[in-house]
Amino acid sequence: MRWDIFCRVIDNFGDVGVCWRLSADLARRGEQVRLWLDDPRALAWMAPGAQEGRVPGVEVLHWTTPLPTGLLDGQPPADVWIEAFGCEPPAECVSALAARVSAGAPAPVWINLEYLSAEPYVERSHRLPSPVMSGPARGLTKWFFYPGFTERTGGLLREADLLTRQATFDAPGWLRGLGLPLRKTARRVSLFCYQSGALPGVLRQAGASAEASDWLITPGRAWQAVQAAVQHDGPPGPGCALQALPLLPQPDYDKLLWACDLNFVRGEDSLARALWAGQPFVWHIYPQHDDAHHAKLHAFLDGLQAPASLRAFHLAWNGIGTGTAVWPDAATLSEWRDCAQAARRHLLAQADLCSQLTGFVREKR
Repeated sequence: MRWDIFCRVIDNFGDVGVCWRLSADLARRGEQVRLWLDDPRALAWMAPGAQEGRVPGVEVLHWTTPLPTGLLDGQPPADVWIEAFGCEPPAECVSALAARVSAGAPAPVWINLEYLSAEPYVERSHRLPSPVMSGPARGLTKWFFYPGFTERTGGLLREADLLTRQATFDAPGWLRGLGLPLRKTARRVSLFCYQSGALPGVLRQAGASAEASDWLITPGRAWQAVQAAVQHDGPPGPGCALQALPLLPQPDYDKLLWACDLNFVRGEDSLARALWAGQPFVWHIYPQHDDAHHAKLHAFLDGLQAPASLRAFHLAWNGIGTGTAVWPDAATLSEWRDCAQAARRHLLAQADLCSQLTGFVREKR
Protein backbone atom coordinates (compact mmCIF):
# COMPACT_ATOMS: atom_id res chain seq x y z
CA MET A 1 0.00 0.00 0.00
CA ARG A 2 0.99 3.64 -0.37
CA TRP A 3 1.07 5.66 2.85
CA ASP A 4 1.14 9.43 3.36
CA ILE A 5 2.41 10.35 6.84
CA PHE A 6 2.01 14.01 7.82
CA CYS A 7 4.03 15.52 10.67
CA ARG A 8 4.35 19.08 11.95
CA VAL A 9 7.46 19.37 14.07
CA ILE A 10 6.99 20.70 17.61
CA ASP A 11 9.84 18.94 19.38
CA ASN A 12 12.47 18.45 16.72
CA PHE A 13 13.53 15.06 18.07
CA GLY A 14 10.35 13.39 19.31
CA ASP A 15 7.93 14.12 16.48
CA VAL A 16 10.38 13.35 13.71
CA GLY A 17 11.76 10.39 15.65
CA VAL A 18 8.40 8.62 15.91
CA CYS A 19 7.39 9.37 12.32
CA TRP A 20 10.70 8.29 10.87
CA ARG A 21 10.73 5.02 12.81
CA LEU A 22 7.18 4.33 11.62
CA SER A 23 8.04 5.18 8.01
CA ALA A 24 11.17 3.03 8.01
CA ASP A 25 9.38 0.09 9.64
CA LEU A 26 6.56 0.24 7.10
CA ALA A 27 9.09 0.35 4.26
CA ARG A 28 10.90 -2.70 5.62
CA ARG A 29 7.56 -4.53 5.41
CA GLY A 30 7.18 -3.69 1.72
CA GLU A 31 4.96 -0.60 2.06
CA GLN A 32 5.57 2.65 0.13
CA VAL A 33 5.74 5.77 2.30
CA ARG A 34 5.71 9.52 1.63
CA LEU A 35 6.74 11.35 4.81
CA TRP A 36 5.58 14.97 4.81
CA LEU A 37 7.60 17.12 7.25
CA ASP A 38 7.40 20.87 7.77
CA ASP A 39 10.90 20.78 9.30
CA PRO A 40 13.01 17.85 8.05
CA ARG A 41 16.38 19.18 9.28
CA ALA A 42 16.75 16.64 12.11
CA LEU A 43 16.72 13.79 9.59
CA ALA A 44 20.18 14.87 8.41
CA TRP A 45 21.71 13.24 11.51
CA MET A 46 18.85 11.08 12.75
CA ALA A 47 18.48 9.12 9.50
CA PRO A 48 21.38 9.97 7.15
CA GLY A 49 20.38 9.68 3.52
CA ALA A 50 16.65 9.92 4.16
CA GLN A 51 16.20 13.34 2.57
CA GLU A 52 18.26 12.34 -0.44
CA GLY A 53 15.99 9.35 -1.11
CA ARG A 54 18.59 6.75 -0.18
CA VAL A 55 16.23 4.81 2.09
CA PRO A 56 14.26 2.33 -0.05
CA GLY A 57 10.51 2.70 0.25
CA VAL A 58 10.50 6.14 1.90
CA GLU A 59 10.22 9.51 0.13
CA VAL A 60 10.61 12.65 2.28
CA LEU A 61 8.59 15.67 1.13
CA HIS A 62 9.10 19.16 2.55
CA TRP A 63 5.73 20.40 3.74
CA THR A 64 5.65 24.14 3.18
CA THR A 65 2.65 26.48 3.41
CA PRO A 66 1.53 26.81 0.71
CA LEU A 67 2.88 23.72 -1.03
CA PRO A 68 5.10 24.40 -4.04
CA THR A 69 3.14 24.69 -7.26
CA GLY A 70 2.97 21.37 -9.04
CA LEU A 71 4.16 19.25 -6.10
CA LEU A 72 0.99 17.14 -6.20
CA ASP A 73 1.01 16.77 -9.98
CA GLY A 74 1.61 13.17 -10.94
CA GLN A 75 1.65 11.94 -7.34
CA PRO A 76 -0.34 8.70 -7.10
CA PRO A 77 -3.11 8.77 -4.48
CA ALA A 78 -2.42 7.15 -1.14
CA ASP A 79 -4.21 4.16 0.32
CA VAL A 80 -3.58 5.44 3.86
CA TRP A 81 -3.29 8.88 5.42
CA ILE A 82 -1.72 9.25 8.84
CA GLU A 83 -1.83 12.63 10.52
CA ALA A 84 0.62 12.40 13.38
CA PHE A 85 -0.30 13.93 16.74
CA GLY A 86 -3.43 15.64 15.48
CA CYS A 87 -1.87 17.77 12.76
CA GLU A 88 -4.12 18.57 9.80
CA PRO A 89 -2.77 17.49 6.38
CA PRO A 90 -1.93 20.29 3.92
CA ALA A 91 -5.01 22.11 2.65
CA GLU A 92 -4.00 21.34 -0.94
CA CYS A 93 -3.92 17.60 -0.17
CA VAL A 94 -7.34 17.72 1.47
CA SER A 95 -8.84 19.59 -1.51
CA ALA A 96 -7.31 17.14 -3.95
CA LEU A 97 -8.67 14.23 -1.91
CA ALA A 98 -12.16 15.74 -1.87
CA ALA A 99 -12.08 16.15 -5.64
CA ARG A 100 -11.03 12.52 -6.19
CA VAL A 101 -13.74 11.22 -3.86
CA SER A 102 -16.38 13.38 -5.59
CA ALA A 103 -15.30 11.79 -8.86
CA GLY A 104 -15.93 8.33 -7.43
CA ALA A 105 -12.44 7.33 -6.27
CA PRO A 106 -12.09 5.57 -2.90
CA ALA A 107 -10.90 7.61 0.06
CA PRO A 108 -7.77 6.52 1.91
CA VAL A 109 -8.04 5.07 5.38
CA TRP A 110 -7.46 8.28 7.34
CA ILE A 111 -5.84 7.77 10.74
CA ASN A 112 -5.16 10.24 13.53
CA LEU A 113 -2.09 8.72 15.21
CA GLU A 114 -2.30 10.12 18.72
CA TYR A 115 0.15 10.85 21.52
CA LEU A 116 1.42 8.07 23.75
CA SER A 117 -0.23 7.81 27.15
CA ALA A 118 -1.16 5.26 29.80
CA GLU A 119 -4.27 7.17 30.90
CA PRO A 120 -7.61 5.28 30.89
CA TYR A 121 -9.13 7.31 28.03
CA VAL A 122 -6.63 5.72 25.61
CA GLU A 123 -8.26 2.29 25.79
CA ARG A 124 -11.72 3.86 25.49
CA SER A 125 -10.82 5.98 22.44
CA HIS A 126 -8.56 3.62 20.51
CA ARG A 127 -9.94 2.71 17.04
CA LEU A 128 -13.00 4.99 17.37
CA PRO A 129 -14.27 6.89 14.29
CA SER A 130 -14.04 10.68 14.04
CA PRO A 131 -16.34 12.01 11.29
CA VAL A 132 -15.08 15.06 9.40
CA MET A 133 -17.84 17.64 9.95
CA SER A 134 -16.66 20.60 7.88
CA GLY A 135 -14.43 21.65 5.00
CA PRO A 136 -13.83 19.97 1.63
CA ALA A 137 -13.50 16.52 3.25
CA ARG A 138 -16.84 16.74 5.04
CA GLY A 139 -18.49 13.34 5.20
CA LEU A 140 -15.26 11.36 5.34
CA THR A 141 -14.10 9.56 8.47
CA LYS A 142 -10.88 9.66 10.41
CA TRP A 143 -9.98 6.96 12.91
CA PHE A 144 -8.28 7.46 16.26
CA PHE A 145 -5.30 5.19 16.74
CA TYR A 146 -3.53 5.31 20.09
CA PRO A 147 -0.12 3.87 20.84
CA GLY A 148 -0.04 2.41 24.31
CA PHE A 149 1.17 -0.08 26.84
CA THR A 150 -1.76 -2.52 27.09
CA GLU A 151 -3.45 -5.09 24.89
CA ARG A 152 -6.37 -2.72 24.27
CA THR A 153 -4.15 -0.08 22.63
CA GLY A 154 -2.07 0.14 19.46
CA GLY A 155 1.18 -0.90 21.13
CA LEU A 156 4.66 0.51 20.53
CA LEU A 157 6.92 0.63 17.52
CA ARG A 158 9.19 -2.43 17.51
CA GLU A 159 11.23 -3.65 14.56
CA ALA A 160 11.07 -7.35 13.72
CA ASP A 161 14.82 -7.78 14.21
CA LEU A 162 15.09 -5.79 17.45
CA LEU A 163 15.67 -8.76 19.76
CA THR A 164 18.28 -10.25 17.42
CA ARG A 165 20.20 -6.98 17.23
CA GLN A 166 20.14 -6.63 21.01
CA ALA A 167 21.29 -10.21 21.56
CA THR A 168 24.32 -9.77 19.27
CA PHE A 169 25.25 -6.26 20.44
CA ASP A 170 28.87 -5.77 21.52
CA ALA A 171 28.53 -3.01 24.12
CA PRO A 172 32.25 -2.71 25.05
CA GLY A 173 33.25 -2.52 21.39
CA TRP A 174 30.60 0.07 20.57
CA LEU A 175 31.57 2.21 23.57
CA ARG A 176 35.22 2.11 22.55
CA GLY A 177 34.16 3.42 19.16
CA LEU A 178 32.85 6.60 20.80
CA GLY A 179 36.45 7.55 21.63
CA LEU A 180 35.55 8.81 25.11
CA PRO A 181 37.67 8.23 28.22
CA LEU A 182 35.22 5.89 29.92
CA ARG A 183 36.18 3.99 33.07
CA LYS A 184 35.68 0.22 33.00
CA THR A 185 34.15 -0.02 36.48
CA ALA A 186 32.04 3.15 36.39
CA ARG A 187 28.25 3.14 36.16
CA ARG A 188 27.29 4.36 32.69
CA VAL A 189 24.49 6.94 32.57
CA SER A 190 22.91 8.40 29.42
CA LEU A 191 21.26 11.80 29.74
CA PHE A 192 18.61 13.04 27.28
CA CYS A 193 16.38 15.50 29.10
CA TYR A 194 14.74 18.88 29.26
CA GLN A 195 15.81 21.37 31.92
CA SER A 196 15.24 19.69 35.31
CA GLY A 197 15.50 21.51 38.60
CA ALA A 198 16.61 18.24 40.17
CA LEU A 199 19.65 17.83 37.91
CA PRO A 200 22.19 19.86 39.98
CA GLY A 201 21.39 17.89 43.13
CA VAL A 202 21.57 14.56 41.30
CA LEU A 203 24.97 15.46 39.84
CA ARG A 204 26.25 16.42 43.31
CA GLN A 205 25.08 13.13 44.77
CA ALA A 206 26.58 11.16 41.90
CA GLY A 207 29.86 13.01 42.33
CA ALA A 208 29.98 12.16 46.03
CA SER A 209 28.99 8.52 45.57
CA ALA A 210 31.48 5.73 46.26
CA GLU A 211 30.38 4.20 42.94
CA ALA A 212 31.82 6.23 40.07
CA SER A 213 29.57 7.17 37.13
CA ASP A 214 30.33 8.24 33.57
CA TRP A 215 27.59 10.45 32.17
CA LEU A 216 27.08 10.33 28.39
CA ILE A 217 25.24 13.54 27.59
CA THR A 218 23.32 14.23 24.40
CA PRO A 219 23.73 17.57 22.59
CA GLY A 220 21.27 20.40 22.89
CA ARG A 221 19.09 20.93 25.92
CA ALA A 222 20.62 18.14 28.01
CA TRP A 223 24.19 19.41 27.58
CA GLN A 224 23.02 22.99 28.16
CA ALA A 225 21.29 21.91 31.39
CA VAL A 226 24.46 20.20 32.62
CA GLN A 227 26.60 23.24 31.80
CA ALA A 228 24.17 25.50 33.64
CA ALA A 229 24.32 23.21 36.70
CA VAL A 230 28.13 23.21 36.64
CA GLN A 231 28.31 26.98 36.28
CA HIS A 232 25.94 27.43 39.21
CA ASP A 233 27.28 24.77 41.59
CA GLY A 234 30.74 24.01 40.26
CA PRO A 235 31.88 20.66 38.84
CA PRO A 236 30.44 17.54 40.51
CA GLY A 237 32.72 15.48 42.71
CA PRO A 238 35.36 13.07 41.38
CA GLY A 239 32.89 10.20 41.19
CA CYS A 240 30.97 11.85 38.35
CA ALA A 241 32.57 12.35 34.91
CA LEU A 242 30.67 14.33 32.25
CA GLN A 243 31.17 13.34 28.61
CA ALA A 244 29.59 15.14 25.63
CA LEU A 245 28.14 12.96 22.90
CA PRO A 246 27.74 13.90 19.23
CA LEU A 247 24.37 13.75 17.55
CA LEU A 248 23.56 10.06 17.10
CA PRO A 249 21.52 8.41 14.32
CA GLN A 250 18.56 6.46 15.65
CA PRO A 251 20.28 3.03 15.52
CA ASP A 252 23.20 4.37 17.55
CA TYR A 253 20.92 6.03 20.09
CA ASP A 254 19.31 2.64 20.64
CA LYS A 255 22.76 1.17 21.22
CA LEU A 256 23.52 3.92 23.73
CA LEU A 257 20.48 2.86 25.76
CA TRP A 258 21.48 -0.80 25.56
CA ALA A 259 25.02 0.00 26.72
CA CYS A 260 24.14 2.14 29.75
CA ASP A 261 23.24 1.11 33.29
CA LEU A 262 20.77 3.99 33.74
CA ASN A 263 19.02 6.01 31.03
CA PHE A 264 17.43 9.42 31.41
CA VAL A 265 15.01 9.85 28.48
CA ARG A 266 12.49 12.45 27.40
CA GLY A 267 9.38 12.67 25.24
CA GLU A 268 7.87 9.64 23.48
CA ASP A 269 10.35 8.08 21.08
CA SER A 270 13.17 7.68 23.60
CA LEU A 271 10.75 6.39 26.27
CA ALA A 272 9.71 3.52 24.00
CA ARG A 273 13.34 2.78 23.17
CA ALA A 274 14.24 2.79 26.86
CA LEU A 275 11.51 0.24 27.51
CA TRP A 276 12.90 -2.03 24.80
CA ALA A 277 16.42 -1.58 26.20
CA GLY A 278 15.29 -3.18 29.46
CA GLN A 279 17.66 -1.04 31.52
CA PRO A 280 16.68 1.20 34.45
CA PHE A 281 15.34 4.52 33.17
CA VAL A 282 13.87 7.84 34.28
CA TRP A 283 11.37 9.56 32.00
CA HIS A 284 11.29 13.34 31.62
CA ILE A 285 7.75 13.88 30.38
CA TYR A 286 6.98 16.79 28.06
CA PRO A 287 5.81 19.62 30.38
CA GLN A 288 2.43 21.21 29.66
CA HIS A 289 1.43 24.65 30.87
CA ASP A 290 -1.76 23.38 32.56
CA ASP A 291 0.12 20.55 34.33
CA ALA A 292 -1.84 17.93 32.40
CA HIS A 293 1.41 15.95 32.25
CA HIS A 294 1.16 15.24 35.98
CA ALA A 295 -1.76 12.83 35.54
CA LYS A 296 -0.07 11.34 32.49
CA LEU A 297 3.10 10.58 34.45
CA HIS A 298 1.20 9.10 37.39
CA ALA A 299 -0.75 6.83 35.02
CA PHE A 300 2.46 5.63 33.42
CA LEU A 301 4.09 4.90 36.79
CA ASP A 302 0.95 3.05 37.91
CA GLY A 303 1.03 0.85 34.81
CA LEU A 304 4.76 0.32 35.25
CA GLN A 305 4.16 -0.79 38.84
CA ALA A 306 7.09 1.42 39.72
CA PRO A 307 8.66 0.81 43.13
CA ALA A 308 8.39 3.70 45.58
CA SER A 309 11.98 4.85 45.04
CA LEU A 310 11.53 5.02 41.25
CA ARG A 311 8.21 6.87 41.55
CA ALA A 312 9.71 9.40 43.96
CA PHE A 313 12.68 10.00 41.67
CA HIS A 314 10.37 10.50 38.66
CA LEU A 315 8.24 13.04 40.50
CA ALA A 316 11.25 15.02 41.69
CA TRP A 317 12.93 14.85 38.27
CA ASN A 318 9.78 16.25 36.68
CA GLY A 319 9.28 18.95 39.29
CA ILE A 320 6.09 17.45 40.69
CA GLY A 321 5.63 17.86 44.44
CA THR A 322 8.29 18.83 46.96
CA GLY A 323 10.35 15.63 47.15
CA THR A 324 14.06 15.35 46.39
CA ALA A 325 15.59 13.03 43.83
CA VAL A 326 17.82 10.51 45.63
CA TRP A 327 20.67 9.05 43.59
CA PRO A 328 20.12 5.26 43.55
CA ASP A 329 22.60 2.93 45.21
CA ALA A 330 23.34 -0.49 43.70
CA ALA A 331 20.43 -2.22 45.43
CA THR A 332 17.96 0.47 44.38
CA LEU A 333 19.21 0.41 40.79
CA SER A 334 18.75 -3.37 40.75
CA GLU A 335 15.14 -2.88 41.84
CA TRP A 336 14.63 -0.37 39.02
CA ARG A 337 16.13 -2.86 36.55
CA ASP A 338 13.73 -5.59 37.67
CA CYS A 339 10.85 -3.17 37.05
CA ALA A 340 12.12 -2.29 33.57
CA GLN A 341 12.63 -5.94 32.66
CA ALA A 342 9.11 -6.85 33.78
CA ALA A 343 7.66 -4.04 31.67
CA ARG A 344 9.69 -5.19 28.67
CA ARG A 345 8.44 -8.78 28.98
CA HIS A 346 4.86 -7.56 29.19
CA LEU A 347 5.23 -5.35 26.11
CA LEU A 348 6.94 -8.06 24.06
CA ALA A 349 3.84 -10.22 24.50
CA GLN A 350 1.78 -7.60 22.60
CA ALA A 351 1.63 -6.91 18.88
CA ASP A 352 3.78 -3.96 17.80
CA LEU A 353 2.33 -0.68 16.53
CA CYS A 354 3.24 -1.17 12.86
CA SER A 355 1.65 -4.63 12.73
CA GLN A 356 -1.51 -3.34 14.38
CA LEU A 357 -1.69 -0.34 12.04
CA THR A 358 -1.39 -2.42 8.88
CA GLY A 359 -3.98 -4.86 10.19
CA PHE A 360 -6.37 -2.04 11.04
CA VAL A 361 -5.97 -0.46 7.60
CA ARG A 362 -6.71 -3.71 5.81
CA GLU A 363 -9.77 -4.14 7.97
CA LYS A 364 -11.10 -0.67 7.09
CA ARG A 365 -10.26 -0.56 3.37
